[in-house]
Amino acid sequence: MDERTDEQDDVFMREALALAREAGSVDEVPVGAVVVIDGEIVGRGFNQPIRRHDPTAHAEVMALRDAAARVGNYRLPGSTLYVTLEPCVMCSGAIMHARVGRVVFGATDPKTGAAGSVVDLYSEARLNHHADIVGGVLADECGALLSAFFAARRARTAVA
Repeated sequence: MDERTDEQDDVFMREALALAREAGSVDEVPVGAVVVIDGEIVGRGFNQPIRRHDPTAHAEVMALRDAAARVGNYRLPGSTLYVTLEPCVMCSGAIMHARVGRVVFGATDPKTGAAGSVVDLYSEARLNHHADIVGGVLADECGALLSAFFAARRARTAVA
């Protein structure tokens, strides 16, 4: 599995943040994700459930799909997934099925977070795969992007 330094985690999280901004620019919740194997980004994704009419089109799932297609395998052992928001239950399930070795996230999600905020699927002993979890990487920047998006959405709704 890739061993990362804090500086490398920041670099890859900034790539995920750029994808999150792309999601926000098309009025999707601004969450971005990248999959890294051996120091190289092999998968990219951002939230697209609204524009794709697909409830599974979360950033993590999109990045996992991209990575799996590129490497030619639905299993991604030794990979690290960087995502700007703590994964939900659905995304955590996909991460586990893909055998991702490490998950690095930015902001916590107190409503649907499945890496410790609401539930912690990654520490559930009855599950057969456990990724290493690192939370809080560029958390302020990741959280600010989400907060600004939802504030703007509330302001538009109030005007309408």
